[in-house]
Amino acid sequence: MRIMKYQQVIREGYASAMRADASTFIVGEGIGRRGGCFIETLGLYNEFGPERVLDMPISESAFVGMCAGAAACGSRAIANLMFLDFATVAMDQIVNQAAKFTYISAGQFRMPFTITAMYGLSSSSGAHHTQPLYPWFMYVPGVKVVMPATPYDVKGLLASAIMDDSLVMVLHHRELINLKGPVPEDDYFLELGKAEVIKEGSDVTIVAPGIMRYIALEAANQLASHKISAEVIDPRTLIPLDEQTILASVKKTGKLVVVDEGYSTCGFGAEIIAMVNDRMPVRTKIAMRRLHTLSVPTPYSPPLEKAIIPDSKKIINTVMEIM
Repeated sequence: MRIMKYQQVIREGYASAMRADASTFIVGEGIGRRGGCFIETLGLYNEFGPERVLDMPISESAFVGMCAGAAACGSRAIANLMFLDFATVAMDQIVNQAAKFTYISAGQFRMPFTITAMYGLSSSSGAHHTQPLYPWFMYVPGVKVVMPATPYDVKGLLASAIMDDSLVMVLHHRELINLKGPVPEDDYFLELGKAEVIKEGSDVTIVAPGIMRYIALEAANQLASHKISAEVIDPRTLIPLDEQTILASVKKTGKLVVVDEGYSTCGFGAEIIAMVNDRMPVRTKIAMRRLHTLSVPTPYSPPLEKAIIPDSKKIINTVMEIM
């Protein structure tokens, strides 16, 4: 297979969807001739023109609302928000309109609308461009939340998201944008709601979405030297969530650590632990912990930024505590 950068795969995914369906278009800030903030749309403007690759002013509420209307009228819309932080400007359009339109119309309207954005603590980007806000959207009925972490997953999950007839948020960690990996040339689809067990183990289950899969895998490899066998699961999509894969692993290991870059309060870790607690037989005893980024605005200082994020050492210490 070809070895491609993550950002190249995003571009290829957009192009494939737009070639397959003439109603598919993409909007965003700087995505035209400039090719986007992360060069993930470079060349699309030349191929598809200004009517399908639309450079937008800095007004997320306007162009997200426009995409929701176009999707309701039958187009497949893609809105590139640049950073997930900017979704806060368009919350009414996302939460009160796009997420609910199919339901409140009793199914008369579909919402084939994909929102893409970068997220993640990285490189002294400060408090306004790094917030891990994806758990907000897990809470909203009608929104699917997808977080690929490999070039291979990007292509398959993005293809499935764009072809989905509901609102899907595809979120990319900015630290993965230059990651290289094998990607097939042919188009393919990865099922939304299907996790990947990236390392099998028998002593403890580690659930780690997004970039945390790599931190968790590093920790699992180090735990092996302590004769602790850790199973590492990347959920790939937060909504829908592959509960069965997680539950099967926890039943096997009897221990669970959730590692997430998001904050702990009302976060992804709390949801996973609650789900496991609810779905396990009443008398089953499972040792469970969650490890999150500290609930503070992201510091600009590199050492402080590094200090608040889960790392392999923190994961190892957490696993040791519950063994």
